[in-house]
Amino acid sequence: MIGRYRITGRLGSGAFATVWLAEDDVLESRVAIKILAENWAHHPDVRARFEQEAQVLRRADSERLVRVHDFGELPDGRPYQVMTYAAGGTLQDRLDQGPMPVRTALRTAGDIAHAVSVLHDSGVLHRDLKPSNVLFDTVRGTERVLVADLGLAKEIAHASGFTVVAGTPGYMAPEQHLPGGGLDVRADVHAIGAMTYQMLTGQPPQSGRAAGAAPSKLRSGISREVDRVVMRALDADRDRRWPSTAAFATALEASTSVSPSRILRLARNTVGTALALSLLALTGGATVPNPTPVGWVRVADPGRAVSVSVPGGWAGQLRDSGWNVAAVGLPAATEPGLQISADLDSNTAPGLFAGRLPPGGSPTVPTHPGCIRLPDRTVRALGTTGLTQRWTSCGGDTVSYDEVVLPGVYLQIRQDSRGPDHTDGILRTLRVRD
Repeated sequence: MIGRYRITGRLGSGAFATVWLAEDDVLESRVAIKILAENWAHHPDVRARFEQEAQVLRRADSERLVRVHDFGELPDGRPYQVMTYAAGGTLQDRLDQGPMPVRTALRTAGDIAHAVSVLHDSGVLHRDLKPSNVLFDTVRGTERVLVADLGLAKEIAHASGFTVVAGTPGYMAPEQHLPGGGLDVRADVHAIGAMTYQMLTGQPPQSGRAAGAAPSKLRSGISREVDRVVMRALDADRDRRWPSTAAFATALEASTSVSPSRILRLARNTVGTALALSLLALTGGATVPNPTPVGWVRVADPGRAVSVSVPGGWAGQLRDSGWNVAAVGLPAATEPGLQISADLDSNTAPGLFAGRLPPGGSPTVPTHPGCIRLPDRTVRALGTTGLTQRWTSCGGDTVSYDEVVLPGVYLQIRQDSRGPDHTDGILRTLRVRD
């Protein structure tokens, strides 16, 4: 027993402490108890660091960080912390099984970056981010990431005075190897970048200015945009890195979602027109609701939650992996969605994005600087009405955008303003399924 806590097993140990699993019989819950090692318990600096860790976590008090519920001292003088028990294990446990699915890796990296942003907002650098310090827990059926082990954390205000090299090789930023290197939040950006690289490729990046091959060189299915985001976090020159973990998190999320402001800049998931026609099309004349006009192609996400037809000339490339509705100002969530274009990398090729919206959402559609906004108009589709914004005189007076919001769905349609207007025809073929 440690106080009222009944020890039931050992979770792990490190150079300075051992963590035990315990039962809180009063509150009927499991907790983790971290006890400072006996050989360090009487070193004032180590003991102070142990106490400071508990104070930082208590002060931050975030669901993204391991929480400290209690602090005490054993009869032999060893201090202990009573902390959140994360039943899902560590990121290191998962990496021991090899690379993670790409979208899972990027989502996890974004969650880590958001968690560390909480620390930075509290005025603290972590300085020792690594896979064994990232934990997983499940709350109300949803898995969440927790950042732990702030034993080396320091106040950002004192970062310029760090004189002792501290951190874990493989994840430390280059400036952490230099006493008095003047650390700031970009050191933690580098560490998260190194973990992201490892989650994607199964191996940590090389140290130094050349951080190794881009992730896509080691594993297929990784876009050039993901390469750019991750390798920027790993740049040896901190002035070239993402300026904060929050900025890194935003970039990670954008790399896995459809960005409605310029939907066709994203990495491609290429489907040739013939393949699109053979696998996804319902040709004109079919006796189905909202029939596809002759010469048009019907496309859908894998679960057919969103289905729509476009002119055949638009159906060169397809991306159908969904989108993050945070792109239109809603709480972050992944919904079915797709984009199709004659050329996904072009800023002027005609194309369409269509994505489902969560119930009750009130999206904020993007604006288009440099374009002219025409008067809004009401459109009808899916048995209801919605609003369309038309932006024209874009891209040298040849590109127009329609931003369409209907109950349960958002569309962005880009087309050549010199040709026929396909917006109403597209809306007549739209289908959305819950």
